Amino acid sequence: MRLLHRLAKTRASFDDPNLVSHAGLVPVMALAGRAGLGGLVAEHVRPGGECGVNAHLKVPALVAGMAAGADSIDDMDLLRHGAMSTLFGGIRAPSTLGSHLRCYTWGNVSQLEKAGREFLARLAREAPLLPGAETIAFIDIDSMQKRVYGHQKQGARFGHTKIQGKSLLARGLNALAATISTPLSAPVIAATRLRGGNAASARGAASLAARAITTARDCGCGGTIIVRMDSAFCNAAVTGAIRRAGARFSVTAPMNSSIRAAIAAISDGAWTPIRYPHAIWDDQLDRWISDAEVAETGYTAFASKKGRAVTARLIVRRVRDLNKKAGTGQDELY
Repeated sequence: MRLLHRLAKTRASFDDPNLVSHAGLVPVMALAGRAGLGGLVAEHVRPGGECGVNAHLKVPALVAGMAAGADSIDDMDLLRHGAMSTLFGGIRAPSTLGSHLRCYTWGNVSQLEKAGREFLARLAREAPLLPGAETIAFIDIDSMQKRVYGHQKQGARFGHTKIQGKSLLARGLNALAATISTPLSAPVIAATRLRGGNAASARGAASLAARAITTARDCGCGGTIIVRMDSAFCNAAVTGAIRRAGARFSVTAPMNSSIRAAIAAISDGAWTPIRYPHAIWDDQLDRWISDAEVAETGYTAFASKKGRAVTARLIVRRVRDLNKKAGTGQDELY
């Protein structure tokens, strides 16, 4: 088989009015309708201005576009291909959807977040989103810096981010998100918060963690809930909020003098060797490792904060420090 025309004279187009390019949206939007997505948006989200009307139609259109793979306003035009308008009502042009989003203030985003949390709880009742949640569930919290370019973008500030392993300042907005998952399920977004670009990672994390735990309970997570975070969230406010909500936490502890003292007190016989079936990359050592040692000890964090000290298990992993002088009699260290 060969092409009969030159590429310069060839154009592929989707112009059959009876074809549907994204038929998979039929069950997706049917499920969203049963869970009441449009009604929740109408109840909670009230953007101002002429372009803020009909949010109960425009937000589901944006959700449908993203579910179909759109990652920009222009991509929302995929909702108008072929016979999509025969299957779905309330489809809006990309320019209309973009104008609608530009009407949103920080308060409107919070309203949309509330609608999203209630929608997730309803969705969990309509479909098996979190199998095994009655036994154990995990909540993962993290933040990210999203670059923006508009000069009048509300909250846009310079904040730290990493691109290809290098730390730099980027002008944008900082998003804080929490997801729920189980050993048998993929993660689903439980809570989000849009913040100024210069926000510290842990700002507002305590209330977001408590909100995510409440959402997890509403979604049927009746067993143990473990909240997992990196060292940016290791503070008394966040861990205290998690414990008050009846959940457990697993957080990376930053290295400081009290942590070093606790590690130094671990006896040599307390370390257990482990081997990884496949080598893993260690960012601190900048190399692949295939074996390590782990130990556990007790540790009281935030002891200087009156009434907010937390006593928990401190799990330590150590790997061999490759010594370039090992050949001269100096053994490898940990």
